Amino acid sequence: MVSIFIGARSGGAAPQQLELKRANRHGLIAGATGTGKTVTLQGLVEGFSAAGVPSFVADVKGDLAGLAMAGSPTAKTHEIFAARAAELGITNWHYRDCPVQFWDLFGKQGHPIRTTVSEMGPLLLARLMNLNEVQEGVLTIAFHVADKEGLLLLDLDDLQAMLVACGERADELTLEYGNVAKPTIGAIQRSLLQLRNQGGDHFFGEPALDLEDFLKLGEDGRGIVNILAADKLMASPRLYATFLLWLLSELFELLPEVGDSDQPKLCFFFDEAHLLFDDAPPALLEKVEQVVRLIRSKGVGVYFITQNPIDIPDKVAGQLGNRIQHALRAFTPRDQAAVKSAAETFRPNPEVDVTSAITELKVGEALVSLLLPDGSPSPVERVLIRPPATRVGPLSEQERAIFVSTDAIGSKYDTAIDRDSAEEILKAKAGEAAAAADAARAEKEEAKAAALQAKEDARLAKEQARADALAQREADRRQREADRLAERERVAAEREAARQAREAARPTMFDKAVQSAARSAASSVGRSLGNRLLRGILGGLLK
Repeated sequence: MVSIFIGARSGGAAPQQLELKRANRHGLIAGATGTGKTVTLQGLVEGFSAAGVPSFVADVKGDLAGLAMAGSPTAKTHEIFAARAAELGITNWHYRDCPVQFWDLFGKQGHPIRTTVSEMGPLLLARLMNLNEVQEGVLTIAFHVADKEGLLLLDLDDLQAMLVACGERADELTLEYGNVAKPTIGAIQRSLLQLRNQGGDHFFGEPALDLEDFLKLGEDGRGIVNILAADKLMASPRLYATFLLWLLSELFELLPEVGDSDQPKLCFFFDEAHLLFDDAPPALLEKVEQVVRLIRSKGVGVYFITQNPIDIPDKVAGQLGNRIQHALRAFTPRDQAAVKSAAETFRPNPEVDVTSAITELKVGEALVSLLLPDGSPSPVERVLIRPPATRVGPLSEQERAIFVSTDAIGSKYDTAIDRDSAEEILKAKAGEAAAAADAARAEKEEAKAAALQAKEDARLAKEQARADALAQREADRRQREADRLAERERVAAEREAARQAREAARPTMFDKAVQSAARSAASSVGRSLGNRLLRGILGGLLK
């Protein structure tokens, strides 16, 4: 199989074939709502699968899930499709399913898709959180510091912990990398909270997606159709667009160069493509342009699906070689500009008035220009799009659950893994720092307590010494008092002894009487003797 049949004029004239060798030159499917873009997309995916080319499809309305089931003759579209096949002269048209794998960022309608914060990178993450240039710069510093210090940023908890650490080290980081203001860190944290509220925390973590799971073939050699359930994801358009851009970037980074191969390794269908470019900063647009321009050499074809072709920037649109344009409405000046712009992108065909035809196309009819085998665009043709072989419409919950539980992926991504990363490491470091701080604080408190105790001991010792001195003085006073008392008692005793001695030496009344008598006697004797002596003397003289 070298090409995919897209459509033809009534009767099978001017068949339009997408050359597989040129399918990695990317493409555009555009048209107003209800003009048949989904059926065209479905037919392309079926063609790639039949050719053994895996594809990835963002299912924003839920109806592309029908690729997993064959169409039914009882469906209300059967008569329309059968008539279209007959009108185009397709003799082998029949209903047939495609091998599919269902994916869902939220893990509800398919296998979870996860990546790590590090793999997302600061540029896409800043886009996802709608950060300004200053905030993006600080976020880049956080990534750089984490990489330099070997801290894994796996989920949003890791990023939040890293931002907190950067805020705490703001003065240090400012000197080395430039201004890291805490208010800026706070603004990023608020944006991170909004991302969580949009369901972004479901997307970041492990096990991370292995892109090889997108590149598999079924047992019959047909390419697996990877369908992303994006109906709920569309409620967060920035998350939707950033995720798909991340996926493209990862394919670009990881796939080897293959050059010009006979067919793509993978075809990537980006529905509601305008969301990728709305309010995108120049750096992001440059990255998208780079990826789209260079990823073809990795064997990947990118197909944008949008309502209005002017939604695609010129630098990107210039890379889209295969174009399918459904009807546009020219009610407003912008619509009219879109019609004119779309008409100018096609290689002219004298038989087709492109400007008029764009507004006149019926449902299931399109203007088609595809790259020829030599790489040149074919002249534009107005053709009828071939009918799909798969179901047009969604699956029931039970049908989807069966496909999810029985495909080759199994339970590989169903259980989240939370290994040690930045959050745990920073928490452990914070714990160690807190323990060290507690120990230092305890040591300081202990030293302070010891100093206080020493001071108290000194005070008590001083008071004790003072008390001892007072006690000694009191003892000395009492001793002196006792000594004085003893001295007084001694003196008193001596005086008493002296008195008693005097008293003892003083004669009694008897002694006095005796003495008196003695004196009296002595006096009498004396007088007698005296008289005698005197008479003797006088007598001698008288003689």
